[in-house]
Amino acid sequence: MFRDRTDAGDRLADALRERGVEADVVLAIPRGGLPLGRAVADRLDAPLDVVVAKKIGAPHNPELAIGAVAENGALWLNQSLIDDVGVREDYVDDERVAVSEAASEKARRYRQGPPPDLSGKRVVVVDDGVATGATMRACLKHVRDEGPASVVVAVPVGPRDSIEELRAFADEVVVLEIPAAFRAVGAYFRNFDQVSDAEAQSYLH
Repeated sequence: MFRDRTDAGDRLADALRERGVEADVVLAIPRGGLPLGRAVADRLDAPLDVVVAKKIGAPHNPELAIGAVAENGALWLNQSLIDDVGVREDYVDDERVAVSEAASEKARRYRQGPPPDLSGKRVVVVDDGVATGATMRACLKHVRDEGPASVVVAVPVGPRDSIEELRAFADEVVVLEIPAAFRAVGAYFRNFDQVSDAEAQSYLH
């Protein structure tokens, strides 16, 4: 479907322009969102920065996301999954602190400066796709905490249920493809190689 992340970013930028979306700042979720964020920011003539969140994994199964925490401590939890798995409250509290610190450190490493002022700004949040949407939701809670004028989510691909749930967190969700039988984000890219830290930072600087 998409040649690579830059191709997806170019197509997203076209879609945003066609919808008349304007931005005062574009925030990309590192690392995979940065190639797309660069393309979108350039097309919308807006500065590019990052917004960082990290998943909270279930006990004994760290790949199973029971929630996510953003760099400012904004928390999103999948409460139904937490109840189903039987996760204890003290585990969530401990993980929230540790994961928030890790997200904050990652943001500082990428940003190399103060975070942007989002108050009253038109913000576009970009990633290379969504699956469960846990990370994106925590990032959007963080952005909303800053009092922006508007928040637009822009992703190339995602499953219908996650995309619909994101609409509660954003003023608009722009998505290029919603496959009927979603597999994984990488399945819709011919080249989905991991983005290194150095490459990711090059899009910012």
